[in-house]
Amino acid sequence: MARQVFRGGVHPPEHKEATSASAIQWAPVPARLVLPMSQHLGAPCVPTVAVGDRVARGQVIGSVDAMVSAPIHSPVAGTVTGISDTLTTGGARVAAVTIEPDAEQDLQGYVTVTADDERGRVRAAGIVGLGGATFPSVVKLTPPKDMHIEVVILNGCECEPFLTCDHRLMVEQPERVVAGARHIGRLVGAKRIVIAVESNKPDAVEALRAEAGSDVEVQVLPTRYPQGAEKQLIYALLGAEVPHGKLPAATGALVHNVATAAAIADALEYGKPLTERIVTVTGEVARPGNYRVVLGTLVSELIEIAGGFSGPVERVIAGGPMTGQALASLDVPVTKGTSGIVALAPGVAAPAISGDQPCIRCGRCTVGCPMGLEPYAIANYANRRMWDSAAARRPIDCIECGVCSYVCPTRRPLLQLIRLAKAAALAKGVS
Repeated sequence: MARQVFRGGVHPPEHKEATSASAIQWAPVPARLVLPMSQHLGAPCVPTVAVGDRVARGQVIGSVDAMVSAPIHSPVAGTVTGISDTLTTGGARVAAVTIEPDAEQDLQGYVTVTADDERGRVRAAGIVGLGGATFPSVVKLTPPKDMHIEVVILNGCECEPFLTCDHRLMVEQPERVVAGARHIGRLVGAKRIVIAVESNKPDAVEALRAEAGSDVEVQVLPTRYPQGAEKQLIYALLGAEVPHGKLPAATGALVHNVATAAAIADALEYGKPLTERIVTVTGEVARPGNYRVVLGTLVSELIEIAGGFSGPVERVIAGGPMTGQALASLDVPVTKGTSGIVALAPGVAAPAISGDQPCIRCGRCTVGCPMGLEPYAIANYANRRMWDSAAARRPIDCIECGVCSYVCPTRRPLLQLIRLAKAAALAKGVS
């Protein structure tokens, strides 16, 4: 299979050395868990428990009938102590269930999920995209009838700086990743299964190839951000471009994250709901590493588990520094989409700027944009609230990788302005 080089992109400092060799370890269960009812794209859940209820590990505590949604399960055995709004890593306030865990926990036991078919079991397990997108996985496993899936691609690139949670999963539990890949391929009737890994993870490539048979390919791709973005990954592996306004399935390809695939294997083989995830905690912390964390653990607790801050910290990011969110508070919970907590020392990130800066027309954002957009133009129109002119430059095609903001010499908030233009275009029904 010929490999292609996608247009644009950058190669920022990787900052992975502190955790790339750190084995996954369980984070202790804290004294309080806060479980937001919206941990996914789509309709938020409604609490199915009341204050004072006893809950078992794996029991559904939030659900909704909408197709594009995913139920929430209790990560522990314990008691519901509150139902109220909470702040999330994205800055929104949503309904949440607070649970006080029992002193003794069996983190190997859980209430198993059941359903009439395998896709139903994936939905019942609450599985969403664990690479950060949090799109309900069952929707991807049910492509439109006019789109036949020929190739399943697992994204093991993990191109974001600092993050190594997927890397360690592939090294330590390649059998779960490969099993999930096979389940996905079978469910969608794909003829080929490919696991894509960037070249800076040779140990993950070796582990996966030792587990994969002739039915699963492990392809090594150049290390370049955003190699793991869905459209760029499809182009790199298949040489196919996703048409404007179409789903990636229009190319005959279906992309899932490696951690998502492992969770799908757990759901189909053991009936296990999604109640914990691996989180990279790194940067200015005393014990950087990869922690298996029960959902609902507060970021402040997780930083303490990692030994606390080891030096001055300018900002803490949920996710990676290219696409993640700077946190306004550390008292926000880890959710299904929290791939990392990164504590940045002063000077590591570009300093915050008050207000907008002038565009110097250098063109770096256009050269770097992997989608072939003109970020400076979209941002200029968005800054002037000229939404129709901004929409004409296709902000909807933006994958929000952050390359434009990264390369901008005047540090304009290009991505934030493009997000405003995208929201305005979607509100007007522009496609």
